[in-house]
Amino acid sequence: MQPRELAERICRDLRAVGHQAYLVGGCVRDLLLGREPADYDVATDATPERVQQLFPGSLTVGAQFGVIIVVDDSTQVEVATFRSDVGYSDGRHPDQVVFSRSPQEDVRRRDFTINGLLLDPQTGQVCDFVGGRDDLRAGLVRTIGDPELRFREDKLRMARAVRFAARFGYAIEPATFATIRKLAPEVLQVSAERLRDELTKLLTEGAARRGLELLDDTRLLQVVLPEVAKMKGVEQPPQFHPEGDVWIHTRLMLERLTPGCSRTLAWGVLLHDVGKPPTFTPPSGPGDRIRFDNHVEVGTRMAEEICRRLRFSTDDTEQIAALVANHLRFKDVFQMRASTLKRFVRLPRFDEHLELHRLDCLASHGNLEAHDYVRRFLAETPPEQFRPERLVTGDDLKGMGFSPGPLFREILEAVEDAQLDGRVATREEALAFIRQSFPAPSV
Repeated sequence: MQPRELAERICRDLRAVGHQAYLVGGCVRDLLLGREPADYDVATDATPERVQQLFPGSLTVGAQFGVIIVVDDSTQVEVATFRSDVGYSDGRHPDQVVFSRSPQEDVRRRDFTINGLLLDPQTGQVCDFVGGRDDLRAGLVRTIGDPELRFREDKLRMARAVRFAARFGYAIEPATFATIRKLAPEVLQVSAERLRDELTKLLTEGAARRGLELLDDTRLLQVVLPEVAKMKGVEQPPQFHPEGDVWIHTRLMLERLTPGCSRTLAWGVLLHDVGKPPTFTPPSGPGDRIRFDNHVEVGTRMAEEICRRLRFSTDDTEQIAALVANHLRFKDVFQMRASTLKRFVRLPRFDEHLELHRLDCLASHGNLEAHDYVRRFLAETPPEQFRPERLVTGDDLKGMGFSPGPLFREILEAVEDAQLDGRVATREEALAFIRQSFPAPSV
């Protein structure tokens, strides 16, 4: 069953036994904008216990806040009881939840007017108690009620305001905007995981450049990603970067990210030049140029630290760091030995490395020769040539008189390099190569 079908069925079943039930929130906003919602939520005056009773097998993970998740096969719809919240001491969870029979009271505790709309799926009638339809027409992100109160309830809402404004091409209503600037330092009270996920959505929903610019305008960027904020005004050699400084270059790359791209690619693009500000060296004299010595190594360490700070998984951290660490290697592909190039394209998720390089070129000099060369190499080289079967083993090395240790790895890698370069093709040739290159120690 599709999410919309399940949500509408839930509304019908609740109404059939005398309850109020509406589609609510982002799904109503998206339907009014002609977009397909990612998920559907239902609001009702039925208590969580009643919802569980009517929909056996529901998940109760948010029951204390009035939220039950109704499940049908792999489809899930969140069903929330009308409520008003009393106090948010921790800046995220209500101190007390008071259930209500009033949809008006329920929507007034939500975040933004455009997310505070209710829809009767049977009649198509939209209930708007907060001016959300007017703000949709005007293209405004506005808090429901007092912006300071809404943001103090959950500081993550400041980043969400930026994301919604970027995603829909809206402006942030002036009072809402001013309050974000005022409270920006407090966003760090939000857990690193929630902040990471919100920033990741901002980078992958198709409006990453606008999102980054709004983070900067609202003063959130210098709080959550000060290393990125420092890119502003860091000049680059015009012969390689005619577009301008590191900040301009990074925004041009983000602008070209496709909606729904992987989170690691998006973060790799954002952070690929993060090592340039601390390694900037101006020209030393006539004929010299701006330099960023070791910016890749410095940037890789900085990217790893940012990922740790935001609690990325080990796998994501390794991939983001690898994207930063390898982004300059494409300039050397024409001079690489076959073995080196084959090892390069064997990097995990190499398609992300290739795409980052393409974006890097398009946002600077526009030269795609290296990108196209690697694409041709991948298309023309049989897959088995990238990872050929091993010709010798550790047992072979022992039989030749070598003792297990670091030398084993060195020998096996040298054999594989020779194999990848086409210098050896059989076990006998590999053994002869070892005897010639690594004479066995005398006993």
